Amino acid sequence: MFSRNAFSKVRVLGLGPRSSVFAPSSFRALGTVSSSRRQELVSHLEPSSLARPPPASNSVLYADSLPIDAKEQVMDGIYCKIADRYETVLEIMSLGMNQMWKRRFVHLMKPAAGQKMLDVAGGTGQIARNYLKYQDSRNKDTTSSVHVVDLNEQMLRVGRHRLAGSQWVKDRRISFAHGNAESLKGIADNSFDIYSISAGMHNIPRPERALSEAFRVLKPGGLFACLEYGHVDTPVIKQFNRWHLDTLVPALGQLLVNDRASYERLARSARAFPHQKDFAKAIGRAGFVMLPDNEKGYTLMQCGMMVAYFGTKPE
Repeated sequence: MFSRNAFSKVRVLGLGPRSSVFAPSSFRALGTVSSSRRQELVSHLEPSSLARPPPASNSVLYADSLPIDAKEQVMDGIYCKIADRYETVLEIMSLGMNQMWKRRFVHLMKPAAGQKMLDVAGGTGQIARNYLKYQDSRNKDTTSSVHVVDLNEQMLRVGRHRLAGSQWVKDRRISFAHGNAESLKGIADNSFDIYSISAGMHNIPRPERALSEAFRVLKPGGLFACLEYGHVDTPVIKQFNRWHLDTLVPALGQLLVNDRASYERLARSARAFPHQKDFAKAIGRAGFVMLPDNEKGYTLMQCGMMVAYFGTKPE
């Protein structure tokens, strides 16, 4: 089930003797938050916050331990710190499945030639690259395009750098812009054929607002596509997935990049995301018609470790 190549990338991260999984947690992940605000928020990164009840919020989908108004700043600070190594570390932490998940996600979209995709929270361009590769190879298409939007400037910097000089950039088939999924300012109504978001919805404080914006910017008949961490219901694999998020991911964060706290926070955010049955209902409430998979409206990957959701905007 897991790739043997996942751990072959460890060497490129420059592990040193001080990279111990037992070292104290580092809270430098809040690098973009002011010092006074950082002191206020730092307690919410501590494991003790897991025992706190979810804060009151205006999002019925929100169950994280962070106050809802603090989450955007905290997550932005974390991604500023991890942007340069994000894809490599994610591949290792997913046990070699990250690239496979994202390739399959794009294949499940079944995009048609010439379609225009909006990729939200896609800063490093991984979904965009897979999408354009699919169009080039499967559809023999050179007219489709992707507009990548991300809240984090550092993730966008990495994406622009990786694609600089590519034929896609020369042909203006890919572009990058700073933007917030909850309010896609500057993007017109009914302007995209596909709205994509991969492993980003769990970081959005108010997912309902993001769903509403997705509905707004899609053309009638357009496809909503979301790849997100799920809840495993199979007992044995459920225990493994819980251990993977709660123990392995933070430990690898400490081992690989000397930053347990950031990856502990990322794992906690993923685990707090609603069950796939509940999120599929939320997508329907936003106005989308879910594309059924065994009448569930979503597709499980690795028994629910990741879940792909697809819906269409009525014509």
